[in-house]
Amino acid sequence: MNYLEFEKPLAEIEGKAEELRAMARANKEMDIEKEAAALDRKAEQMLKDLYKDLTPWRKCQVARHPDRPHCKDYIEALFTEFTPLAGDRNFADDHAVMGGLARFDDQPVMVIGHEKGNDTKTRIERNFGMARPEGYRKAIRLMDLAHRFRLPVITLVDTPGAYPGKGAEERGQSEAIARSTQKCLEIGVPLISVIIGEGGSGGAVAFATANRVAMLEHSVYSVISPEGCASILWKDAEKMREAAEALRLTAQDLHKLGVIDRIIKEPLGGAHRARQETIASVGRAIEVMLKELSSKKPEALIRDRRQKFLDMGTKGLAA
Repeated sequence: MNYLEFEKPLAEIEGKAEELRAMARANKEMDIEKEAAALDRKAEQMLKDLYKDLTPWRKCQVARHPDRPHCKDYIEALFTEFTPLAGDRNFADDHAVMGGLARFDDQPVMVIGHEKGNDTKTRIERNFGMARPEGYRKAIRLMDLAHRFRLPVITLVDTPGAYPGKGAEERGQSEAIARSTQKCLEIGVPLISVIIGEGGSGGAVAFATANRVAMLEHSVYSVISPEGCASILWKDAEKMREAAEALRLTAQDLHKLGVIDRIIKEPLGGAHRARQETIASVGRAIEVMLKELSSKKPEALIRDRRQKFLDMGTKGLAA
C-alpha cells in the first residue's frame, strides 16, 4: 500500500497489525489475534475519520494516487472486443491517449481516454497522461468515425493537462485542443465523459465537452493545477492548499455549480483501496447515462450538449 502524506498515522497502525501477524506466522504458539483485531478496528475508524471530510488539497492527493485505476484498467474490465486505433494520420501516435472500438454491454461504442501508466517505464511511455497535439487529433479522428457509424462515445479523463513542451507547441497544441473541443460539440451521437482521476485544464475539456459528465467522488477537475495557480497568484507553489480551496475543483463543488451531472461514489479510503469495486461503479454509471441518451435524435444530442455548456455559470441566477 502506498500511503499518502495525511495517511501516515493510519500507516503506523496498519503496520503494527501486520507486524503482529508476521510474528504469529513465525511463532505458531503466539496468540495475538485479539490485539491485531483491535488495531484493525482502530485503523478502520481512523480511515473513516480521515475520509469523512477531505479538504480539496487532500482530494487532489487522492486523485493522483499511483494505485488508482487508470484508463487501461477500465477498458480491460468494462469493455469487450476492444480494438485499439492508433495515430492521427498526420504525424504520429500519442501513447498518452488510448482509443478504439469496443463493446459495452454488447453495444458497439467508441472509447477514448488518457492513460498515465502504472510504473516508471509505462509512465514515461505514456508521458504521464499528458497528451500532445497528435493525441487530440487522434481523438478527433475517432470521434469522426463514431459519428459516421452512429456509435456512442465514452471518454475517460485522467490528465494533469496537455503536454506543454516545445515540440507540442510547435505542432499546434492549443489549436488541436480547440478542435477536439469543437468536435465534441459537433458529433450527433451520445457523448459521455467520466473524470476518473485528474481533469486538468483544456487537456481535459477537449474530451469532456459531453452530454453527460460524471466524476468519481475523490477526483478533481479544474482550469489549472493548484500548484500552477499558486505559482501565478502568490508566486509561491507552496500555497497550493489555498489555491485548491479557491479553485472549487472537487466533484461536490462542481456538481453544485452545474459543471458535472453525476458523482460516482468511491469505496472508503478512495478508489485505490478497492479498484474492482470502483470500476464496477463507473460501469453502472455509464450504463445509466447511455440509457438516458439512447432515445435522443442526433439534432437533439447536439442542441442539448451545446446548451448545457452555454448554461454553465448561470445556475441559480434566475432565483
